[in-house]
Amino acid sequence: MKLLCKKRPEGRLLMIMICFLLTPVLLRAQEYRTISGKVTDSAGNPLPGITVSIQKKAAATSTDANGNYSIKAGNGDILVFSSVSFTEQQVKVGPAANYNIVMQASVSALGDVVVVGYGQTSRKNLSSSVVTVKPEDLNRAVTSDIGQLLQGKVPGLNITASGDPNASAAVVMRGASTINSPQGPFYVIDGIPGADIATIAPSDIASIDVLKDAAATAIYGNKASNGVIIITTKKGKSGRTQTSYDGYVGLEKVTGSLDVMDTTQIRNYVTSNGNTILPTDDLDANTDWMRAIERPQAISHNHNLSFSGGNEKSTYSASLNYLDKEGILLKSNLRRMIARLSLEHRALKDKLKLGLNVTNSGSKAINTPLRNVVLKQAAKYMPVSPVYEDDGTYFENFNTTGYFNPVSLINNATDETKYNTLLGNFTAEATLPWGFKYNLNAAFQRNTSLHGEYYNSYYSDYYNTGSFYNNPDPGFTTKSLLSFGENGSAYRSSYQSNSTTIESYLTWDKKIKLHSINAVLGYSWQENNSGDGLQASNTNFVSDYTSYYNLALGNYAAVSSYTVDFGSTVYQTTRFISDFFRLNYSYNNKYLMQASVRRDGSSVFGENNQWGYFPSVGLAWRIDQEGFMKNSAVISDLKLRLSYGQTGNAFGFGAYTAKQLFSSYGTYYNDGVYETAIGVTQGSNPDLKWEVTSTSNIGLDFGLFKGKVSGTLDLYEKITTNMIFDYTVSSTIVPGGYVWGNGGKVRNRGIELSLSATPVKTKNFAWNTTVNLASNQNLILDMNGPAKYGVNSDSIRYTQPDGPGQTNSTLQILKVGHAIGEFFTLKYAGKDADGNSQFLTHDGTLTTSPTIGTDYFYVGSPHPKLLLGWNNTLSYKNFDLNFFFRGAFGGKIFNVTRADLSYTPNATTNNISVHAANDLMTDAENNAYSTRYIENGSYIRLDNATFSYRLPVKDGGYITNLRFYLTSNNVFVITKYSGIDPEINQGGVGLGVDGSNFYPKTRTIVLGVNVGF
Repeated sequence: MKLLCKKRPEGRLLMIMICFLLTPVLLRAQEYRTISGKVTDSAGNPLPGITVSIQKKAAATSTDANGNYSIKAGNGDILVFSSVSFTEQQVKVGPAANYNIVMQASVSALGDVVVVGYGQTSRKNLSSSVVTVKPEDLNRAVTSDIGQLLQGKVPGLNITASGDPNASAAVVMRGASTINSPQGPFYVIDGIPGADIATIAPSDIASIDVLKDAAATAIYGNKASNGVIIITTKKGKSGRTQTSYDGYVGLEKVTGSLDVMDTTQIRNYVTSNGNTILPTDDLDANTDWMRAIERPQAISHNHNLSFSGGNEKSTYSASLNYLDKEGILLKSNLRRMIARLSLEHRALKDKLKLGLNVTNSGSKAINTPLRNVVLKQAAKYMPVSPVYEDDGTYFENFNTTGYFNPVSLINNATDETKYNTLLGNFTAEATLPWGFKYNLNAAFQRNTSLHGEYYNSYYSDYYNTGSFYNNPDPGFTTKSLLSFGENGSAYRSSYQSNSTTIESYLTWDKKIKLHSINAVLGYSWQENNSGDGLQASNTNFVSDYTSYYNLALGNYAAVSSYTVDFGSTVYQTTRFISDFFRLNYSYNNKYLMQASVRRDGSSVFGENNQWGYFPSVGLAWRIDQEGFMKNSAVISDLKLRLSYGQTGNAFGFGAYTAKQLFSSYGTYYNDGVYETAIGVTQGSNPDLKWEVTSTSNIGLDFGLFKGKVSGTLDLYEKITTNMIFDYTVSSTIVPGGYVWGNGGKVRNRGIELSLSATPVKTKNFAWNTTVNLASNQNLILDMNGPAKYGVNSDSIRYTQPDGPGQTNSTLQILKVGHAIGEFFTLKYAGKDADGNSQFLTHDGTLTTSPTIGTDYFYVGSPHPKLLLGWNNTLSYKNFDLNFFFRGAFGGKIFNVTRADLSYTPNATTNNISVHAANDLMTDAENNAYSTRYIENGSYIRLDNATFSYRLPVKDGGYITNLRFYLTSNNVFVITKYSGIDPEINQGGVGLGVDGSNFYPKTRTIVLGVNVGF
């Protein structure tokens, strides 16, 4: 250009015209040269999948498996390197043709930055126990449940799940620490405390932080005794609009079934014992009743479409997610639609950042009607009987008590719930002088549910037998009798709840030479309203056609024995008011201290104890920063942590827990008129106070060989005092004879280890592996209740399945010196000379007629002694293979299902387990709940295996990322447990009991695709 445009005395005008015409042509030639390079992280590892775009232009590409990229660009263009997991980088193109980029982990990814309560901190400067799980490390499963995504990923987080699409996983962090309230953690989504996790689509998750010790959780005070899980969703970034689609289709099949007899086996057994099957049952069929209530296969699919982008001032992110998940049991299904919008805007020269997040989740859950009853009936129904008679009607034998066709139970009833959650919050962050920053968060959540059940006239005509019982999940609840009116029975309910939260806090961040100070002072206000709605039932319908949709067509008044069910839900309002303060101090990034205190007030407690204080302190020493560690060739990171703190618990308790309640007691005759009688049903307790959990933690974070090996080791002790429990007391002390009070103490002690390594890393191949181990010991230290009520019991027996011949027999106990849920039952001692089951009595003798309670022994704990998670990723060029093992060891399972199916005296009318083949039909105690049915619950499962391929994409093309994957869930399990699956519920107090209510586990094959535009 300089030669062409050089000034000359002659033809000056002509040359100017030539320069003018040629300049855009030459510039265009420069614009399309190839720019290439490599993108790595701060440790030098190549980063695949990083989006490389040109600012204000459509051209874009992404890095390959080795972090390499190439794109056509010209001088002056701005290359933008972006990813959800890393801070955006921008480079201006100059004369060079190669630009290597080092990406730093972003707040969203939280590799180096961790989201904690009301702020963020560097992982290296963290003095508490926090585990971060990135999206790529979550379980790849056909689910929308956060618990199942985290199974096996976090040491100390014990998660169990069934195959039911409408049931949430049970999540217990560092052992059960309370009895009556929910044991699950407290969720915070994008800064909204207590947000409903049903509003989050897995594809929208940017990171999950699990806060485990009190130093991390105490800032949430009254909500944090069971741990805190913080979920951060994806946000928009400045630059070109990015569009992505994630979708999959899954196929599920049952992996296990009950070991019950088939037609040949049951006939041979009954005949060998000198009996015959009733002719009314034996119609020469060979029915697998478990398969009869299941789909041959369940098909599920999920689709997520997202958009994000913006400029230097405003960014946006929006997504739409649809999930349709079939359950393997007939009728069970979940359909869910989630729409999310996130906006951020910067104003006042970037001193003010405004944010708006809105999410709406709408679901329709279709349940298998009376699911637990169906499962129990399918297990015991005789295989010699068909599902249908020759005329197409259901086979039934009502001469056998409590015996109902399970397929008929499903097909003649409906159980559906539509529920919707609207979640929104407005945020403002103002940067102030002198290192101050002010944050405001105003959030609103509204939950609505519309539930309907209908049991048609078949139920009314055939199942009002007086022997139709429900089958409750293990715990404090016992079975109860069900009835179904006349000519159909319908239930309908509609309820709404809402929660309003306003939080504001001031942050001061200051560095003075070697001293770094971060202080947070805040206020929180929350009001919860629940039970706003109604429930009603009706019977005696003209037709089954309208199902539960029109209760007015029924006529309950014509059925003398029918009582309308208005439900027990009541409207209530609870409030929480809190002040909190946290101070983080660092000297020379070497010596760290964090201290916090939260003052909480709650209306759910007695008027004398509505306020609680929850302090915490954490100390850390970055040993690797000491002079004597600087030249270490082995240790690259070493930090010692110590912490102690207290958290509270207000979950599971309502506005009337501490109040005196009244209820109707029928009628009485008064001066010729029948008046309604009102009496006290619950006494008041003005001294009811907070459950308090105190946690001590010592931890060690380490990195070896320049980060090739890293890990954490934590030891903790968690003690819960003042547990809230409902007590039955003398009505002379408390009107109504029933009151809620504080009492008892539970301790959890444990150790957790997490190790990550990259054993092999070459140009084209890498192997990354992570293993985590956790062991927890649970122990009840005290069971005494409030002394003023005279409650001094040291034990409670519970979990009463009431199987055949086992009325009033219990399985578990709450007892000082033992774990929650300890098995307390008979000791089986084999057979006597006549072939009858015998048991050890309390005085050491043998008997065939043991006494309930008196002859019980402590015989094992349902708590696993060791939890294992082991994740591996093998990468070769554009191919990836990920496989994940999960295991639990040392826990016991009480196989009530096998016990109930072993009742041989009923073998002519009820099917039995193949494990009872050697028992005599005259042995009436062979199914007695005892050590005979307590089994080893240890297992190791290949939980997930995923093979994926990332296709190379054309530079500047419309597609920036294209990845296909094939996943298999629950590939295999190795266990000695004889039931369907050893992953028995670990939540609540009825943990470890397989009670004829286990929703079948499935193996899933998933084919999916990720596309970026």
